[in-house]
Amino acid sequence: MHTIQAAIMGAAQGISEFLPISSSAHIVFTSTIYKILTGTSFQNVGSEEIFFDILIHLSSLLAVIIFFFDDLKTLITGFFCGIKNKNYTTPEFQTCIFVIISTLITCIIAFFIKDIAHKLTETPAIVSILLLFTGAILFLSEKLKKPDKKMDYKTSIFIGIAQGLAVFPGLSRSGLTIATGIYNGLDRIKAARYSFILSVPIIILASMIYPLLELNIAEIQTFNFKAIAAGCIMSFVTGFLCIKFFMKFLEKFSLKGFAFYCWIIGTIMLIVSLNAA
Repeated sequence: MHTIQAAIMGAAQGISEFLPISSSAHIVFTSTIYKILTGTSFQNVGSEEIFFDILIHLSSLLAVIIFFFDDLKTLITGFFCGIKNKNYTTPEFQTCIFVIISTLITCIIAFFIKDIAHKLTETPAIVSILLLFTGAILFLSEKLKKPDKKMDYKTSIFIGIAQGLAVFPGLSRSGLTIATGIYNGLDRIKAARYSFILSVPIIILASMIYPLLELNIAEIQTFNFKAIAAGCIMSFVTGFLCIKFFMKFLEKFSLKGFAFYCWIIGTIMLIVSLNAA
């Protein structure tokens, strides 16, 4: 793995993981453009690439944990205090239950569709179409929004389903979960905060447990750690800045701007991928 490639992949991960524009789609598109410009493909199946993928996801996860540290601390403390005091009605305890429900539903759905989703990464045209669909969901979420309400079990289930379907490359995890929250009556900030907090357990599960089963530990000493470090730094820095930007953005604006972005990039990449086929 080359340092430039790792830095590009890390930046793509950090920028697109938390903005509602599909990190998986941008990884596929970045790989496609890289192949067109250099005549070679990104390597993504070896132990080094698996190890790198784990670390750049953990780097973006670190950005979430640092940015939402106070929220996470309050939720975890409230959860265990609720168990200790047998008080299961506090907002902190219920939010943790909602996160657990959403995560379990996501894991069930992802288990059954992950193999199909993985194969789609080899078909950029389909990924482009799914990104266009993400744009439609972002655009319609506030137009079709239900009356304002607090987070509840029903909404946590729907968000879990949305997150599970986002295993398909081109369907944005943050986009679908935030749009689902908004559609079900949450305001933009609450929907985004829940989506980011929800990303903590799912990134850990998706980026560590499953990939580690495929990792050849014996090959670690042969890895290019300079390149891996560059990718991790880019993933963390861009991820943190994107979270900060996005939360500020949602205070004033809707998701429509990102919908248009998805439509533009999806259309461009559909044309490029079809011509490159």
